[in-house]
Amino acid sequence: MQNKSVELSLKIKRFNELSIIELYHLLKLRSEVFIIEQNSIYQDLDDKDLEAYHILIYIKNELGAYSRILPKNISFTEASIGRVVVKNKFRSIGLGKILMNESIENLYNLLGKQPIKISAQFYATNFYKKLGFEVIGKTYFEDGIEHIEMLKK
Repeated sequence: MQNKSVELSLKIKRFNELSIIELYHLLKLRSEVFIIEQNSIYQDLDDKDLEAYHILIYIKNELGAYSRILPKNISFTEASIGRVVVKNKFRSIGLGKILMNESIENLYNLLGKQPIKISAQFYATNFYKKLGFEVIGKTYFEDGIEHIEMLKK
């Protein structure tokens, strides 16, 4: 997997396949962005990680982006993608789009082609629309941040 001149490596693992270092890196990245950068105090460890497929994208040896794929009936009745995060210093190279395309493709490969529901931070609505997601509800606040539910059919 490559993006222009940046060489990326992708890992997809179930929770029990993650190494201690990989788990540390993904939890650190989620904490850096969702708790510290976004100034949102919330319980990140929600037991859904245990059921998820974890998508990790590395640039050299550094975790640059992460998401988790959840089967049906964990977050929603539909399959979902969540905890979508890109490390601040890698946001200008299109890594978010690569991460979401990989997440969608791998969800289809692992769980079959089906609708995907997400709880998107509202500011990112247009980003997700470009990936084929449609708004399906009203905005709401979750952990102090405005969100909206979206669906890719």
